Amino acid sequence: MTPPSLSPDLLRTCDLCPRRCRIDRAAGPLGFCRTGIGYGIASITLHRGEEPVLSGAVGLCNVFFGHCNLRCRYCQNVQISRNHTPIRGGDWSLDEVVERIVAILAGGVNRLGFVSPSHMTVQMVAIIQALHRRGFYPVVVYNSNGYDRVSTLRALEPWVDVYLPDYKYSDPVLADAWSAVADYPEVAAAALREMYRQKGNLLHLDDDGLAGRGMIVRHLVLPGAVDNSLGVLRFLARELSPRITLSLMSQYQPIAEVAGVKPLDRNLLPEEYDQVVAEMERLGFEQGWIQEYTSAACYNPDFDRDKPFGD
Repeated sequence: MTPPSLSPDLLRTCDLCPRRCRIDRAAGPLGFCRTGIGYGIASITLHRGEEPVLSGAVGLCNVFFGHCNLRCRYCQNVQISRNHTPIRGGDWSLDEVVERIVAILAGGVNRLGFVSPSHMTVQMVAIIQALHRRGFYPVVVYNSNGYDRVSTLRALEPWVDVYLPDYKYSDPVLADAWSAVADYPEVAAAALREMYRQKGNLLHLDDDGLAGRGMIVRHLVLPGAVDNSLGVLRFLARELSPRITLSLMSQYQPIAEVAGVKPLDRNLLPEEYDQVVAEMERLGFEQGWIQEYTSAACYNPDFDRDKPFGD
């Protein structure tokens, strides 16, 4: 059974995410994320992502929900994340969603990621339950921007195997200017503490070296924002543990929407990333990944294609 806090009835007074719009998504007007009660999915695709323990050699099936509960000016998924535009994939039926996922899982994939799920957790659980009824029990990866509500995460505990959150900002001024959410540092901190309570700092790997349970924290180093990144790392080391698995990314690449917006209109400098890596090492983080500086050209999707990442 769906936990009461993730019942579809919740969409009638929606407070799934920290925005807590409390609107009726069945009747409108719609809230911050501009999504209703349907399966607003932009893409369901096989994807080989940044963390090898999640994708392995064959990749994982990623469900990209449309829209978002943040408004990051620099989002690399801008084609599908902007709330003022129609959801690119439209509203799917549950049967259509499950059939598409099953077609990918049946090809030997046993990992299912939900990307930008914070405003769509009711639909996410319904998809998982439908897959279970079909006899499919993939490892479920919750890939969020970190702006999650603790009570929703508690309800997700039976359904999520691996948490893959961002921790974007330690600086509330940047969070407000670049993602329209000044309370991000404190809200995301509470969310990460809850994920850590559920999964701890040990990433459990199977015989093939693929993650089956645990938590990986992502942080994208942004141009001109080294101090923000240092604050992120210090929070993670102090409030969680330097033994957590960390994915420290250098792949920032400016999109057209930030042309002329300094410093977002330029690539990350090698020396900026090097400063953050040095702090990561000083704090004792040993589990996880750093990226080659040239990775900026490797992870930009095109959701006009059937295979957005070219896999």
